[in-house]
Amino acid sequence: MSTISDEEVTQLWERLVREARESGYIVNPDSAFAKELVRGLLENEARYGYRACPCRLASGDAKQDQDIVCPCDYRDADLEEYGTCYCGLYVSEDISSGKKALVAIPDRRPVGGIPAHEDEMEQVTAKGLPFPVWRCRVCGYLCARPQPPLVCPVCKAGKERFERFM
Repeated sequence: MSTISDEEVTQLWERLVREARESGYIVNPDSAFAKELVRGLLENEARYGYRACPCRLASGDAKQDQDIVCPCDYRDADLEEYGTCYCGLYVSEDISSGKKALVAIPDRRPVGGIPAHEDEMEQVTAKGLPFPVWRCRVCGYLCARPQPPLVCPVCKAGKERFERFM
């Protein structure tokens, strides 16, 4: 039995719809389906402390699972190739308008989560830049500053979703 209230689900769903629209994304127009995904996000947040994709098995290790925290690192590639993200929360205009049907897609997440080499990458600072360059792993937004922003101004991903780019 879920301890997540319908009101909590509706509040987050409305926020996601608004933020998606502001960022150029579309939340699945099947609100009953999308709200069940949102309920799963909230349940995972209560269980793990972060909103892991409800369609993937989270490990409970925030660092290992950061690639599947909604919006996941694979959303844009899935939207471009299939018109939907893996769980179906975000969809393309064609799917939203009914021109294309929502279908199951393969999971592009590597087995075991984030590839180990990403944790081991050598961090390089470009010559002449006073600050490191940070890249949002969700949308690709770049910024040069001492630390990554708390929230990505483009896709609203949290600080933990940024990686040092150069």
